[in-house]
Amino acid sequence: MTTYNEATSRLAAVLAEIKGRVALAFSHQIEDCIAIDMALKSGFDLDRLEIFTLDTHKLFKESLEYQKEVEKFFGIKIKTYAISGETLARVDEKIGQWGMRDSVENRKFCCHQRKMIPLREALNEKEAWISGIRAAQSVTRTGVSLCETDANFNLKKINPLFDFSDEFMWGVARELNLPVNELYAKGYASIGCEPCTRAIKPGEDIRAGRWWW
Repeated sequence: MTTYNEATSRLAAVLAEIKGRVALAFSHQIEDCIAIDMALKSGFDLDRLEIFTLDTHKLFKESLEYQKEVEKFFGIKIKTYAISGETLARVDEKIGQWGMRDSVENRKFCCHQRKMIPLREALNEKEAWISGIRAAQSVTRTGVSLCETDANFNLKKINPLFDFSDEFMWGVARELNLPVNELYAKGYASIGCEPCTRAIKPGEDIRAGRWWW
């Protein structure tokens, strides 16, 4: 396991090769808070760094409060991207408030409209984006690496926490006294939209609380 300073240095080395703008995704989880700390310490030109979040209009109130805490802690402003009110109304008309639970098709439609459309807008004209993805999060992410090519958006994807274990990650959070989303203390291990996220039970996988139905 690398040290936190080493992890920050390797992120700095990657960012030093980037000439364009970079986006950093904040999804109200501790990984993203750590990624922000690393990016701010990397020496990267902050005028070319945009820290953003996606407002799906289905977020927990705890997550919205957490966003304010993170902004205050770092002295930053997180830019919000969301679909238009007109598009949101069409989504609600098609599947209703809880229709994402009725079928996989509805769930994917909801995610595409509320997340993928604004994400594409956020990543427009960016050369790279930084995420908080870790290999330890699930079996589907074990192959994640520091740098990848995101074919969906045709840019570089940087995962500075890719090799952080749960224990190491939380150790960093405590050492830096970072703000933490209150949902973790309520049993949530992976945080997303309120209708699609629940607290996990002892022994369950970290992402068992996402799309569990």
